[in-house]
Amino acid sequence: MTKQTLILLYGGRSAEREVSVLSAQSIMRAINYEKFQVKTYFISQKGAFIKTQEFSCQPDDNEELMTNQTISLDQQIKPSDIYQEDAVVFPVLHGPMGEDGSMQGFLEVLGMPYVGTNVLSSSLAMDKITTKQVLESVGIPQVAYTVYIEGNDLEAFLVKTMETLDFPIFVKPANMGSSVGISKAENESELRAAIAEALTFDSRILLEQGVTAREIEVGLLGNTEVKTTEAGEVIKDVAFYDYKAKYIDNKITMSIPAAIPADVMSQMRRYAETAFKTLGGCGLSRCDFFYTESGDIFLNELNTMPGFTQWSMYPLLWENMGLAYADLIEELVRLAQEMYDKRESHLV
Repeated sequence: MTKQTLILLYGGRSAEREVSVLSAQSIMRAINYEKFQVKTYFISQKGAFIKTQEFSCQPDDNEELMTNQTISLDQQIKPSDIYQEDAVVFPVLHGPMGEDGSMQGFLEVLGMPYVGTNVLSSSLAMDKITTKQVLESVGIPQVAYTVYIEGNDLEAFLVKTMETLDFPIFVKPANMGSSVGISKAENESELRAAIAEALTFDSRILLEQGVTAREIEVGLLGNTEVKTTEAGEVIKDVAFYDYKAKYIDNKITMSIPAAIPADVMSQMRRYAETAFKTLGGCGLSRCDFFYTESGDIFLNELNTMPGFTQWSMYPLLWENMGLAYADLIEELVRLAQEMYDKRESHLV
């Protein structure tokens, strides 16, 4: 049987590149090598494309993918050199320059099928501010927020914000994920510092009303026919889990399925599907909610390329639904090819 080639793009220029390496290594170890052969390409912090390992069978347990610490520039290639006819690309890239539509546009120009959402939906969902504005139009509830644009009058903005929102306030760069650059402010001094911190990552800043809530997540899978998972819950050992708590200190555990009422679970799944379709999603996403003690549901974000290690929430949600990790990868490849064929058919 002829094996299909799966190309893993990993690393990237964003602050989430370490998560990308972990996800790519998990996929590389879990893939069904009776059906696939795998080629890997590392994108360095500076944006160089590096040709790395190829696998036609299960790699050794001690096989590691290239990182910025082990980079070998003598293997650098032109980005377009990743092209291979009949191959499918899995861009295991998080954050800007990977999850924001730029890589998706590059792959469409190359004429290659790829796993995940298309250019527009990737760009929309990556931008926290635009996501809120679009989802408001279809009635999906979200926490109160204000928006600061770099260069605007900061003092006037702070007055307006403190009239609109109560402390604590969460401050987020519009175009980052995995809690990168996000801070919790308990007073005006901390709010100013948080805005300054967020501005190192983006020029558009989202400020959200802090709520006391459980964090519940729903997985999505599909193109025109969309499936959702039962919800899972993030159980935290810290009051607010930032990037370090998530991925370095491992300060979270997960409860799958989440212990929430059946009607709440159903409502979240409906909201997740509506959000996914409204933003034009395809392939996969993870929809994150806040669930308050008073029973309110707020959609927090739609993550179009969630962490994809075997212990990440998204694969575990599907495992709970009976879809094993290796089978999930295979289904995503099938969906990628399906969407590519559909895009090509529209070019009449």
